Amino acid sequence: MKSALIIGSSVCDVHIYVKQLPQLCGDENIISQNMAMGGCAWNVASIFRQTKLPYTLFSPIGKGIYGEFVKTHFQKNQIPIFIETNQKNGCCYCIIDQQGERTFLCEHGAEYFYQKEWFQQLDMKQYQCVYLCGLEIEEDTHEVIYHFLKNHDHLSIYFAPGPRLMDIPKQAFQNILSLHPIIHLNKQEILTYTQQTTLEQACQYLYQQTHQPVIVTLGKDGCYFYNQQENFHIPAIPVSVYNTNGAGDSHIGSVMAYRMLGYSWFHALQKANEIAAMKISKKHL
Repeated sequence: MKSALIIGSSVCDVHIYVKQLPQLCGDENIISQNMAMGGCAWNVASIFRQTKLPYTLFSPIGKGIYGEFVKTHFQKNQIPIFIETNQKNGCCYCIIDQQGERTFLCEHGAEYFYQKEWFQQLDMKQYQCVYLCGLEIEEDTHEVIYHFLKNHDHLSIYFAPGPRLMDIPKQAFQNILSLHPIIHLNKQEILTYTQQTTLEQACQYLYQQTHQPVIVTLGKDGCYFYNQQENFHIPAIPVSVYNTNGAGDSHIGSVMAYRMLGYSWFHALQKANEIAAMKISKKHL
C-alpha cells in the first residue's frame, strides 16, 4: 500500500474552558485549562496512527517553548522529524464554552512557512494522496506548496480551506482549485465563500471549478457529499459534546484513511462521522 503525505501544522493547543466567551471589557473566570498537541496536520495524522496506515507528517518544527513542546510529542510518538527551523514556533489558544464550541486565537510561527528545498527529502513515488490545509495557503510561502503539488499531479489532493477561507489570497486559492482537489468544508464556510442560497447550489459551484467531490460537514446534522454522479446526506452520531476542536480534521483524516482502505465514499463518510463523534465527546488530554 502506498502512503499519505500530510502537509500542515503541528502546534501546541492551549485549551481554555469557560462558561461563556467574555464580552468587550468583561471579566470571566476560566473553568480549567490544559496544553495539548494540535494543528490540522497533527490531527489528521492521528487518524492514520490509529488506523495503522502509512503516512508522512510533513510539518515544520520551530524554536521556543512551543517548538520544544511539539518536538517532544513527535519523539514520544516516534514520528520522524523532517523539518526543523530557527523560526519561533507559534501556538493556538482554543477558548471552549459550555456547549463545546471553540474560538481560536492563533499565533502563526514556523509551522506555517514552507521552503522549496524541504520537499526534496520526499520520495514521491511512495505517495498516493496528500492532505493540505488552507492556513498554509494563506501565508506568503503558499506558492512553494502549489508548485510542488502541480509537479506531482498523480496525487489525490484533499484540501480543507478552514474557517479562514476568506482570508486566503484569491489567486492562491484559485491556484489550489486548479489542481482539482477534493474539497472538505463546513456548511458556514461553503455558503460564505460561494454566496449561494442552498447547500447543493454551493457544492455545484465548487464542483464546476474542481470536478472532484465536495464534502460538507454539518455539525449535529452529519455531513453531505456531492459529485456529478451522486449526492447524499449521512446523519451524525448523537453524542454529548465536550469539545469540537479538531472534529473537522478528524473527519477529513478518516475519509482519507478509509478511502485508502478501499471503502466507498458512502461508507468512508459513515466511518468519518463515527470518529468525529468520538472526538468531540472526549476531553482532550
